[in-house]
Amino acid sequence: MKPIPFNKPFIIGRELSLIADAVALGHLSGDGAYTKKCNRWFEEKLGCGKALLTHSCTAALEMAAILCDLQPGDEVILPSYTFVSTANAFVLRGAVPVFVDIRPDTLNIDENLIEAAITPKTRAIVPVHYAGVPCEMDRIMSIAKKHNLLVVEDAAQAMLSTYNGKFLGTIGHFGCLSFHETKNIISGEGGALLINDARFVERAEIIREKGTNRSQFFRGAVDKYTWVDIGSSYLPSELVSAFLYAQLERADEIIGHRRAICSAYAKRLVALEQAGHMRLPHFDEHSNGHMYYLLLDSLDTRTAMIAHLKTQGVNPVFHYVPLHSAPAGKKYGRVCGSMEQTDTLSERLVRLPLYYEMNQADIARVCAAIESFYAR
Repeated sequence: MKPIPFNKPFIIGRELSLIADAVALGHLSGDGAYTKKCNRWFEEKLGCGKALLTHSCTAALEMAAILCDLQPGDEVILPSYTFVSTANAFVLRGAVPVFVDIRPDTLNIDENLIEAAITPKTRAIVPVHYAGVPCEMDRIMSIAKKHNLLVVEDAAQAMLSTYNGKFLGTIGHFGCLSFHETKNIISGEGGALLINDARFVERAEIIREKGTNRSQFFRGAVDKYTWVDIGSSYLPSELVSAFLYAQLERADEIIGHRRAICSAYAKRLVALEQAGHMRLPHFDEHSNGHMYYLLLDSLDTRTAMIAHLKTQGVNPVFHYVPLHSAPAGKKYGRVCGSMEQTDTLSERLVRLPLYYEMNQADIARVCAAIESFYAR
């Protein structure tokens, strides 16, 4: 029986031919024709002020942290239930991540707990759109405006998800996207920084180009380029950009198919939810079908289910170890309030296989394996 992997990278269209074209154009380092095509695609499709392709979402987050102009000891509010890059980007600037609890329905940061975490040292809020489901951005932006804070959207999982008619990543001052091979739209590694406040565009270009005004030089704005600020090499290769552009050409199709997989899972598994065995995820037409997970009744049940599914050739995974409980989280960050939801939900969550080439037979096999676990 062929195993069903948790994730499977895919080619959908012109990826290989566009890579060959990039080579033929004779420019493989950053900011060639395909990088520029991708940047324009994001600006036109998403409606953001400025898009800058990066070599990873981690790089985009690090750029956003620099643009926040953080000083040692400044504080940044974020959920603990997220990938390490969300916190690491700010710790690298000397800031303190302040962890608050998540909502039990969406597993996103609980917007009702944010104000209690604000101190005179707070400089930014970092909402993470878990599983592509939007945080309550109106409330978060209102809090940020009231307290003069910046908002950095970690939209790594949220490409083409929307909130009140706006694409995620375009609502805060900055948005960070990921095209890692586990995401909906992929380039192996890759990311983008969306800049939604014009004040930060010029400096963002400088930071991305190793702290130089190289972009201005190539536009003819200066007669030579030099080192003017801090920065690093955050540009992707043209090979990565060419692969990504081929995926962007089919982005709506990819998102539609992933939503269909989530709907198929929900339809088949709702009976187990109604029987009290599990809770299915929050999912609607505004989210992008990035992830399908189950919330089980305990850590023991999750451990047993994962072991059982693997005997059936199905490969699920669990997700993050909460950052506040990690060694580096304890060293560099602090907790505000109870982390009850984060602690309990993280132990009960199991992610099901979900990738573009999944078909109805694969979905049926996964669901049958879950049903057989409870039938025991």
